[in-house]
Amino acid sequence: MKKVKVGIVGCGNISGIYMQNLSTMFANTEVFACADTVRERAEAAAEKYEIPHVWTTEELLASPEIEIVVNLTTPIGHYEICKSALLHDKHVYVEKPLSLSLEHGEELTRLAREKGLMLGCAPDTFLGAGLQTCRKLIDDGFIGDPVAATAFMLNHGHEGWHPDPEFYYQEGGGPMFDMGPYYLTALVSLLGPVKTVCGMAKKSFPQRTITSAPKFGQTIDVEVPTHVAGTLEFISGPVATMITSFDVWDSTLPRIEIYGSRGTLIVPDPNTFGGPILFKPAGGEGFAEIPVLHSHAMNSRGIGVADMAACMTSGNTHRANGELANHVLEIMHAFHTSSESKRYAELVTSCERPRPLAPGLIQGIVD
Repeated sequence: MKKVKVGIVGCGNISGIYMQNLSTMFANTEVFACADTVRERAEAAAEKYEIPHVWTTEELLASPEIEIVVNLTTPIGHYEICKSALLHDKHVYVEKPLSLSLEHGEELTRLAREKGLMLGCAPDTFLGAGLQTCRKLIDDGFIGDPVAATAFMLNHGHEGWHPDPEFYYQEGGGPMFDMGPYYLTALVSLLGPVKTVCGMAKKSFPQRTITSAPKFGQTIDVEVPTHVAGTLEFISGPVATMITSFDVWDSTLPRIEIYGSRGTLIVPDPNTFGGPILFKPAGGEGFAEIPVLHSHAMNSRGIGVADMAACMTSGNTHRANGELANHVLEIMHAFHTSSESKRYAELVTSCERPRPLAPGLIQGIVD
């Protein structure tokens, strides 16, 4: 199997799992080069993960050997690097969100279409064993017709554990833009695209104090809403209730539940790749755990890149694609704009529901 050469831009907190998986887990990818604004960080990553080349971002984008650029910079750098990669005729996969603005998200998807290139975006957790099994259960009619859903992501933010938590409270951060992509991508993969959003958002605390090393005691000015709640109406009919918050110390709420005419499905944490999956049929006595039917139950970040690499040969549409990511981007903005305008937000983007993965695929193979 041909190995597609991948270049990674951004060697920060999330990059390690990408470098590991794209070098060792997937049979069709290899990390050929990495780049970072702090060269020492790139050099340390290259040594740890046996990456052959440490280049500047400009050198990496210009290299004729790099076929896919993986952009793992902070959100403020997503648009410029993705655009530059596309203009250098590279396929590009970016960490979530696709961009900070709707205009830039639309520009990137349009540019990729015009140049015949693939644009992909995290999260790819919906391709893991847990959510793919849930997708099959829904498609096979286990819960009947989907009627409604709930999605909850509640914690007290990143300043207590992340080494550089500032950007989580700046433009492009907040609970909706940080964690919303996992939940919304999961919901769209399970139920299809959204047509209407109604949201309310607030900024509960104007400042946050960092309690993690190495910036213990420093203060962060909060620029974005940190508690976002609302409802979504899907084109296929279901209505979902969603809350994302950095203002909650603890909660017993579930992650995602899907309610159907014939039963209820409890979906695993969409920030993970495995289970557990619980199902209770109408009239049943209790929830039973459903075993996962697919591979990639462990941390398989990078599977979206491997799927992209496979589609370079097959000609299929890769699943974690730009149209999906751009739709999720509009949904996230819609929660904020609906709150500001006190009106429903009618969406203008849409996307195809991503193709499911076949059950029982061997670990390391994407088809």
